Amino acid sequence: MLDLAVIIVSWNVRDYLSECLASVYAELNRSRLHGAVWVVDNGSTDGTLALLENIFPHTHVIANQHNAGFGVANNQGIAAAAQSNPRYLLLLNPDTLIRPGAISKMVSFLDENPGVGMAGARLVYRDGRFQHSAFAFPGVTQLVFDLWPVSGRLYESRLNGRYPRRLYRPDGPPFRVDHLLGAVMMIRRDVAEKTGGFDESFHMYCEEIDWSWRIHDAGWSIYTVPGAEIVHYGGESTKQVPARSIVNLWHSRAQLYQKHHDRLTLLLARRIARRGLRRKAARASNPRLREAYELAAERWEPEAMLQPQSEVVTG
Repeated sequence: MLDLAVIIVSWNVRDYLSECLASVYAELNRSRLHGAVWVVDNGSTDGTLALLENIFPHTHVIANQHNAGFGVANNQGIAAAAQSNPRYLLLLNPDTLIRPGAISKMVSFLDENPGVGMAGARLVYRDGRFQHSAFAFPGVTQLVFDLWPVSGRLYESRLNGRYPRRLYRPDGPPFRVDHLLGAVMMIRRDVAEKTGGFDESFHMYCEEIDWSWRIHDAGWSIYTVPGAEIVHYGGESTKQVPARSIVNLWHSRAQLYQKHHDRLTLLLARRIARRGLRRKAARASNPRLREAYELAAERWEPEAMLQPQSEVVTG
């Protein structure tokens, strides 16, 4: 039995992945946890597979021929790792760096708290700046914050789903959250199995929010462990396709709201999203971004929300 199976989904971020894997293996050696690593590559063309073969030969590799999406690829890794019967799964983005002690602190917290289904870390940028790593489940107000200008103070508030920065102090106790940023999620294997993993109908974005919702509904709690520090660069894969990322993000958000909110909330959300996204389109100077915002707005039309996401996502 493994203590930990680390699963990393990668797409054309070879250099970040190399740094990430080096930090993971260093931490596994320090912690003396019995762990193994799976990389699921979504059709990279930047030499990722050669890197894994030559520099990290002990890594288990699943090489997809195309970009299967974040949820599908993670589920592939979870299924492959399950054969080794790990106690915990660590789902990790390739643009992360593990600081000493981070993994062992999350494992210890889960060992000591059997009612917690998932745990996350305190995320920082490479220069040490604070990064929000956990959020409240999104509602109507978060759409307003995303689509219209608001004051910085309100942006940091609970109205926008943020938890107070003081809770993230490195010496502070773990605190309960609604959902974690998908960059770092440690989950019990049995919780992953009982809740079905990622919903693969989400191609990109919001998968971790949906899964967290289902974990809560199944009676498990989710916590952030501030003493566990992990560097997260943020968005290194999606930066490569900005217009497509806008479409995928807002299509996934529409799907998430439709799946988890009541009819009245969904009605309000649709109106806010359509108006806000069309406002973004009108102000966009780049024609491709303008088109992306228009496509995103169309996804929030009532008739479009009846269709599966795969029928409306383009690019």
